[in-house]
Amino acid sequence: MTLPSLLSFILLIAIIPTTGGLLAATPWLMRRNECFAVTVPAGKQNDGRLVALKRRYTRTMLVVTAAFTALAAAVLAVHLGSRDGVSEGVLIALILAGTLVPLVVSFALMLRARRAVQKIKVAEGWFATQQQVTAVVAEEDVPGAISLAWNLLYVPIALASIALTYALYPSMPDVIPMQVNFSGEVTSTMQKGPGVFAFPLLFTAFLAAVMTFSHWTITRSKRPTDPGAPATSALAYGMFARAQSILMVATGLVLAATTDICFILSAAGVVSLEWMAALIVVLAMLIVVVCIAVSVVYGQAGSRLHARMQAAPADAPLAFDDDEHWILGIIYFNRDDASLFLPERFGIGWTLNMARPAAWALLVGFVALTAAFVFAVFSLM
Repeated sequence: MTLPSLLSFILLIAIIPTTGGLLAATPWLMRRNECFAVTVPAGKQNDGRLVALKRRYTRTMLVVTAAFTALAAAVLAVHLGSRDGVSEGVLIALILAGTLVPLVVSFALMLRARRAVQKIKVAEGWFATQQQVTAVVAEEDVPGAISLAWNLLYVPIALASIALTYALYPSMPDVIPMQVNFSGEVTSTMQKGPGVFAFPLLFTAFLAAVMTFSHWTITRSKRPTDPGAPATSALAYGMFARAQSILMVATGLVLAATTDICFILSAAGVVSLEWMAALIVVLAMLIVVVCIAVSVVYGQAGSRLHARMQAAPADAPLAFDDDEHWILGIIYFNRDDASLFLPERFGIGWTLNMARPAAWALLVGFVALTAAFVFAVFSLM
């Protein structure tokens, strides 16, 4: 295994404890009137039974994450210490398992805790006697997502990639490496030609479409408010939406520019494809860390920021309850809600109202766009 490949693999392993740690912290980052995707009075978050459920979930997730991290590190050590090493397929499969299995375990643990919270809720009679609806006065003064116009910055990135490709095109070899394995061997190539110009443009266009759409969902999302503290909850959510939109735009632009430059420089032989791949992995890891930091600081929908602004009275009644519209705590289905996007109940980010036909159209469109992008890339190789 070459040095850049080793660096890439170590960073890929580091994603396991990083994302696993975020999963372990998830119950503590949710809105204060939600616990394991169940609506509860905001002042009851410190109830000993709810806290015990959160701690049990967190401990289990930390154990699962630590186990996969240790296993990945052990396999890497065996690979480096043996003559033949471990096959690349095993290494990749292990990284994927270390990322996906904790997600499945997290969901299973959430469902188990959710049932326990529902029982506590019934026993304590935590139900809203009426559904309170709040409105924020002077909503235009409340912070929110940044303008979609920032996504126009993808255009100069695309133009710059064309200019750089044109300048370095004469020095490019007839066969351009597109993929290498952990041993530094080229496993996929592309003939010199129009594809050299097309690949960076395709990648930038695809990334711009995905990121701009994600940014748009934030601007169109249902704005959650706490009937007991409408002003502070609206402010906290607005600041959360602004931070997430800034992070989304910055992430997309940096990834597009870095990937385009790396591809063009490696195609021209200025630097090796291995080092370019390592650089992209380093960048991806930094982005993951920054995203987690923002999530921890703000909490889901600004929950942690809201908690720092205003504490919830311990005897505050339950003013709103829409548990019946959340399937398994993660799928929102409400025909009476005109909103298409809204914050998730267990996790950081936004989800769709699956009762709206437009939600299904968007899912099909995203799958079609991704398939078209993959097909276009492979057709160039």
